[in-house]
Amino acid sequence: MGKWSKIGSQKKAKARLKLALACILFSIGHVLIWFQFNARYVWEWWAEKPLYAILLFGMPATVTFYYAWDYAVQALNAVWSARLLTFGVSFLTFPLMTYIMLKESMFTPKTLSCIALAICIVCIQAFWK
Repeated sequence: MGKWSKIGSQKKAKARLKLALACILFSIGHVLIWFQFNARYVWEWWAEKPLYAILLFGMPATVTFYYAWDYAVQALNAVWSARLLTFGVSFLTFPLMTYIMLKESMFTPKTLSCIALAICIVCIQAFWK
């Protein structure tokens, strides 16, 4: 392997790492936002405490989204790609969180179709050059 191909493969490995970190951070951010909006439906205690939910979940979510966005743009070289990636990740986390925490079925034809489309969007952004 020549010097230049080694450098190229190192750049690809760094881009893949940044993309993986972006997906992880986007997932964490979307889970936090899910709790910010829906904790009141899971635990009665949160129903009358919106400011607590905003501060406890919203601030850390903002930090995770900030860094996830940076990693995604660096890995994909386009803000549109980062936007579509975060959309796809959100459509993977929301149905899972809603199913786990609220027992709302994600196994309807409409939701399963949306999840499949979200997976397609994430794969297109991650693998289509």
